[in-house]
Amino acid sequence: MKSITRFVGLAWMVLLMASCGNRIDVRQDGNVLAFDLDSARYQIELCSPTMFRVRMAAPGQPFADNEPWMVNRYQWDAVDYTLSQEGGLLTIKTSELLVEVNTQPFGIAVYDKNHQLINTDAQPCGYDGETPRVTKQLQPGEHFFGFGERMDFVDQLGKRIELNVGRGIGLPHEVGAYNTLKANYAPVPFFMSTRGYAIFFHNAYPSVWDMGKADASRYTFSAASGELDYYFIFGPAFTSMIGEYTALSGRSPLMPRAAMGLHVGTYSGGTWGYEHLTSQNYVVKLAKRFRELGIPADILHLDSTWRIFGKVNGKGGTSFEWRTPGFTNPKAMFDQLYALNYAMVGLHIRPRIDNGEVKNLLTLGQEAGITYPEGDYAGDFPNYFEKSASDWWWENCMKPLADMGCKFVKTDEGSAFGHQGNELVDKTGPQGPEIRALHNVFPVAYAKTTYSQFAEHNGTRGMNHTREGFAGIQRYPFIFAGDWPSEWQYFAPVVRAGINIGLSGIGAWSHCMGGFEHVADPELYIRWCQFGMLSPVAMLFGMEHPSYKEPWAYGAEAQKIFTQYDKLRYSLVPYIYSSYYQAYATGVPIMRALVMMYPNDVNTYNIDDQYLFGDNLMVCPVTVKAAKTRVVYLPEGEWVDYWTGEKLQGRQHIQITTPIEKLPMYVKAGAIIPYQPDMQYMAEKRVDPLTVDVYPATQLSSFDLYEDDGVSTKYQDGVYAITRITCNPGDSGCQVSLSATEGTFAVEPRNVMLRVRCDKQPAGVMLNVNGQSTELAQTPNADAVNQWKYDANNGVVTVVVLHDGKTKRDVVIK
Repeated sequence: MKSITRFVGLAWMVLLMASCGNRIDVRQDGNVLAFDLDSARYQIELCSPTMFRVRMAAPGQPFADNEPWMVNRYQWDAVDYTLSQEGGLLTIKTSELLVEVNTQPFGIAVYDKNHQLINTDAQPCGYDGETPRVTKQLQPGEHFFGFGERMDFVDQLGKRIELNVGRGIGLPHEVGAYNTLKANYAPVPFFMSTRGYAIFFHNAYPSVWDMGKADASRYTFSAASGELDYYFIFGPAFTSMIGEYTALSGRSPLMPRAAMGLHVGTYSGGTWGYEHLTSQNYVVKLAKRFRELGIPADILHLDSTWRIFGKVNGKGGTSFEWRTPGFTNPKAMFDQLYALNYAMVGLHIRPRIDNGEVKNLLTLGQEAGITYPEGDYAGDFPNYFEKSASDWWWENCMKPLADMGCKFVKTDEGSAFGHQGNELVDKTGPQGPEIRALHNVFPVAYAKTTYSQFAEHNGTRGMNHTREGFAGIQRYPFIFAGDWPSEWQYFAPVVRAGINIGLSGIGAWSHCMGGFEHVADPELYIRWCQFGMLSPVAMLFGMEHPSYKEPWAYGAEAQKIFTQYDKLRYSLVPYIYSSYYQAYATGVPIMRALVMMYPNDVNTYNIDDQYLFGDNLMVCPVTVKAAKTRVVYLPEGEWVDYWTGEKLQGRQHIQITTPIEKLPMYVKAGAIIPYQPDMQYMAEKRVDPLTVDVYPATQLSSFDLYEDDGVSTKYQDGVYAITRITCNPGDSGCQVSLSATEGTFAVEPRNVMLRVRCDKQPAGVMLNVNGQSTELAQTPNADAVNQWKYDANNGVVTVVVLHDGKTKRDVVIK
């Protein structure tokens, strides 16, 4: 480290030699330091001891107004810092950072509190014409992660990246719309470095990032226009950087608990070209089929063919008129679906409004002045950036459907604003200089409108299902990976996309299990669905006619394995839901790249087909056709094969067999994993008993079980319950404790079945409550309270105790 610091220090001295001029007049206003130079106006704002904002505007020009789409927090608590100046060199010191600002020419070097260099500019930052550009020194051994939903690579060192919302257009699809190297459904101008810092470029224009491709000693990021405005975040842990970034851009709010279950999308019996076959009867029969076959499901959405296509924009516009004669009584359809205990039913829309047979909403919207102008044309897009336009859209377009029973929407085609749309190749929407700054944030404004309006109308938490996004989209969950065909070549890139989007601060993410279009071969279908059930959101949807992606269409084996993993997901909901709350509280996503949790292990840098699912499970999808084996990397520590219980040491690669029914999964030693009983839908029954699997390690471990009402936003006001479950190993056994529940949400008394891994037969099991110890009875069938049994074949002690939520329970296994 010293040699690196010395090398960079010499490079930085080239800049410092020019800083011997007059003192700079620095204006301090709380956390904000501002000063003017001949070249530009500058501002540095301390957001926290580990995060600061850098802004640069042309001389005499004001800084841009703070926008609400990418960033939703601009007010920060006072930060203790000192400021000193020597000539043109300003030194800002917080409790964690030392920031040296050279003013002549402008450049920044950042050190930690131990004066170790973190990052430095390689040349003065500024503007090339209207293009803001920042060039920084690339340190030896430095690697970069993030940039949104990338399907190309995880480690972006040496790559050149363009960030601009849009999938791509043109035929043939294989090199046009489906080019995984160009996929840009949800770019995020944010990255994290293995040097322990992150940068968020607060600029919505299309941006270019050269991460050492043109020059291995430096990296550069620039935008087509706009202000030079970026946030610098010091971790050094990746989880800390994600936490700071999401404190800035917003955390994912909790979705309804039912959204942890299976989401099913349908074309109502007729995809494009078969629209005449759509009907509400098909939808109800589909919903019933899941129930009859015992395949759990909670959420249903009707994709684009529920409505007639528009007279002006065709498939690319939304008429908000039901297709007839198939949908003669949609209110009755909604009622039937809710009677089948589906929690939420939604509809697909596109942002352009359109005229239909009756409503002519496009004409009405244009007359009301709520559409975004397109030159001399009044425009097709409601101006979702303005509340008045959003309110008009809700009242006239969406609310009549919400009154029938629609509880959310799938906001598709957000990339079509100011860009060539996928379904309307001859239209681009509004054009002009200002549109370049709005194109990328349009999907965020679009999603915000639907999310907030439905939440208010339903009186519950919101949920929005969207394909496109940008920085800030995590506030309106969830986002899905897009329309990737059912081909093996797209499966691995979709896994990679989920890993990357988590590295970019977006947690609630999904994909079309089995792929979107084309008929998948049964093996691909099974492998993709296994991955889908262990993704943050489990969504089943496809457009091939007539089979679509229902599991029974792929044979008996596929249906059996699909149901197995669907039930596994439902059993894991207490673990998944608790992980979602962790994401809400900390910003750390449920689907985590290995490098996020093990950034000092270079073996994790290029792993793009394994991830941690919450704190304790590692999932390793099989993405190669006909694979009989695959290589898995086990990070440091001890790991346990989820299916066999075999213990394995970390920091090694292993080769395993991969039978079709097995999704390779590993449990981290120390893990505590809660399960709920089998359910066909999330509200079917109480979580009683709560089953808890415990994998003792060599040190204390814990898990915070999160619970609330699953529907309201009261959790944001502290109405929830957390039960801490701990495992404290000892020389001759271990103690598993269920804490008294903390919080104001009442949890009813229930049985808790502890399943604790033990290598040998215990000498006995004690229960301690309020200082009173009781020797529990051993029995061959320990399903009754205060009894235990030992399974020697699997090395598991099972103990059942009653937990009233008010009193701590200690179970001591001797």
